[in-house]
Amino acid sequence: MKEDGWLIALDIDGTLVHDDGFLSPRVKEQVNRVRSLGHHVFVSTGRAAANAFPVIRELGIESGHAVCSNGAVTIRLDEQHPKGFEPHSVETFDPAEVLTQLIDKLPNAHFAVEDVDGSYRFHKPFPTYALGEQNFETPLDELLHHPVSRVVVLSPDHDVNQFIQLMDNVGLQSVSYAIGYTAWLDIAPRGIDKGHGLAKLREEYGHASSRVLVMGDGRNDIEMFQWAKSLGGYAFAMGQAPDEVKLAATATTGAVADDGVAQVLASLEGLEFLS
Repeated sequence: MKEDGWLIALDIDGTLVHDDGFLSPRVKEQVNRVRSLGHHVFVSTGRAAANAFPVIRELGIESGHAVCSNGAVTIRLDEQHPKGFEPHSVETFDPAEVLTQLIDKLPNAHFAVEDVDGSYRFHKPFPTYALGEQNFETPLDELLHHPVSRVVVLSPDHDVNQFIQLMDNVGLQSVSYAIGYTAWLDIAPRGIDKGHGLAKLREEYGHASSRVLVMGDGRNDIEMFQWAKSLGGYAFAMGQAPDEVKLAATATTGAVADDGVAQVLASLEGLEFLS
């Protein structure tokens, strides 16, 4: 990365790609344009590494790192590796306490855990796109007894507002969590989020500049926004993001359907005069 380059972090779902997985050529073009100028682009996603990597590859990013699993897992891209990447850092926690609370409150929910190797164990089926290729059905009790990087909860009985209220009532103090557009809960080790993962990469890459720019559309992007703003950088919410996400951002760009990422990256040179 050039000395005065930008550190750019991009969420995947609802930011880089549409709901159906479509990656706009215009977005891809702008990502590669800013990379060719010496700026560094990281993907920063709630997806597990195996699910994130196809998008990273489609973008044309073949080296560097990516933040996955909402900051609990960072990977190093490696063309020589059979998977195309390898774990760089993995944060874990004991899921027993939080799972016990949630099983009691959400008896009809679907629970899964992400293991250290990136595979998943689950006790009720999840949507086919939700978990990585390596996923295994197992009795509920067996989810409780090994360190994991993430607990995932899907609650078909609740809408997102009901789920948020329920989580407030449960008071998950031992972990961090983020709720998506549906009643979907990602639980990570305490204090671990996308901002945490990016902060570690910023230190490793020796990026001392305030030229930090992040983009996202979900509640799990709020900590990443706060991290960027704390450095004097910029946080852009996508046009279709919930109001609370927009309020946490520096500004709002176009929706994913309008290539909001490309709009911001095409104007990067203008931001340089403000930073």
